[in-house]
Amino acid sequence: MDTSTVPRQGAQQVCALLDSPEITALIADLQATRWTGRPGYPLKAMVGMALVKSVYSLPTWTRTVALVADHTTLQTVLGSAPSVHACYRFATKLRRFETLLEDCISTVLEALHTEYPDMGTVVAVDGSDMPAYANGHRWKFDGAERTAFSDPDASWGHRSSISTRKGGAFYGYKLHAAVCTTTGLPVAWTVKSANVAEQHQVPGLLDTALRRGFHPGVAVMDKGYDVPRVYESCEERNIRPIVSVRNSPKVKAGLHKPPTCEHGTWSFAGSDAKRGASKWRCPTGECTPASVWVKADRLHTLVPRSTKRWDTLYRQRGAVEREFGYLKHEWALLPLRVRRIDRVRLHANLTILTRLAVFLDRARAAEAVVEPLAA
Repeated sequence: MDTSTVPRQGAQQVCALLDSPEITALIADLQATRWTGRPGYPLKAMVGMALVKSVYSLPTWTRTVALVADHTTLQTVLGSAPSVHACYRFATKLRRFETLLEDCISTVLEALHTEYPDMGTVVAVDGSDMPAYANGHRWKFDGAERTAFSDPDASWGHRSSISTRKGGAFYGYKLHAAVCTTTGLPVAWTVKSANVAEQHQVPGLLDTALRRGFHPGVAVMDKGYDVPRVYESCEERNIRPIVSVRNSPKVKAGLHKPPTCEHGTWSFAGSDAKRGASKWRCPTGECTPASVWVKADRLHTLVPRSTKRWDTLYRQRGAVEREFGYLKHEWALLPLRVRRIDRVRLHANLTILTRLAVFLDRARAAEAVVEPLAA
């Protein structure tokens, strides 16, 4: 009998996802890899279990299997009720054929890009902590030094304070993502150990977004990314970096401010990406020369920090923070209940795939309602 506390619309959502062309293609691709051995559970049921896990925000396969075993509607949608051991074997299979999952993600993002042509024009980049399913302490409770760790791929990193949670060290991983500020959806992401610097992930995230067909013109980041290499990586890809500046010695000296003269502060007069410089003009035009070109660098970007456009773009950085909150608290990205980075990466990919597929399904449903009204 269906559990009364479980919303029925969740089963309808899983059914719609399994019938979508992108998930159907993933099931067919996985079916092509099954060439020998016992038939086992249908692959549609196994992929459906992965979708149920995220749709119902369940952290473990055990709770997912328990839900399906007590929910006849879900059993009808999936076609069967797989066991816990089958789910773990299926997770192993997905790790082995990770490229098939990547192709499915790219297909879903391509369909979303078709629905939202402006998707990915402006992206916000950041990293978020993912505490490991292990403590990482060096010393045991009896005082002996630990020689083996339950999750050796995790490491100690730093996270900022949020709400009532204090910032500081944590043991685990970090999810680095580039999120579209228009739709609020991630277009590129990667999972790394917590001690890997966030700045090093920017080139890979931008390349992944470009490979998936997006053409970001602006990348918004906080002051943690205020290093020369980040600016160079963005400009090499013809992307304007919008990065909050750190309070470095040069900033304290005021070297990041616009040029000045005896007539006042010079005004911004445009940028030339090919020249790699921005133009500044004397407020009265009495200086000789009346305007100068300032080479773009960390302190003087092609979109100056003193302009209204920079402020408008930087305020969109909150999109990546909101998306991390959605993934963690509404889509069961946390708490982690798996160990080792390959398993954590698979968990993040399945969670984000479900999030994207649900958004795509809702967009198509809304479009199907609007078309008859327009006719």
